Amino acid sequence: MEEQEKLRVLITDDSRLLRKKLREELERLDCEVIEAVNGKEAITLVLEQEPDGVILDIVMPVVGGIEALEFIREMAPDVPVVILSSMNSPQKLMQCLKMGAIDFIHKPYTREQVAHTVNTMRKIKAKRQADDE
Repeated sequence: MEEQEKLRVLITDDSRLLRKKLREELERLDCEVIEAVNGKEAITLVLEQEPDGVILDIVMPVVGGIEALEFIREMAPDVPVVILSSMNSPQKLMQCLKMGAIDFIHKPYTREQVAHTVNTMRKIKAKRQADDE
């Protein structure tokens, strides 16, 4: 039986601790993890690494999550982006969803939320692969 290809997920957050904990959670769910510390790095890595999905914080130095989301939607419109933020702003949430984010996870996140995000990204990847065949 052929082993399922690992889901490649880019996590973008300026908190090293959050990236470490999220990496551990994603690896437990059999994902390959790529890390970025800000939106500028995320944009570059989306182009270079072509991840299957992106988890993006809103508030970061250099380039914030909303700006990064805008660039990612333009350059890689098929890559699912999930916003992960402690900001409790319905306006920002709606703005991100209107810009093409597929979901929003509020910090602190739960294991169930991360698992749901991974399952959604896997379904999107499978559909893309089926459409390409």
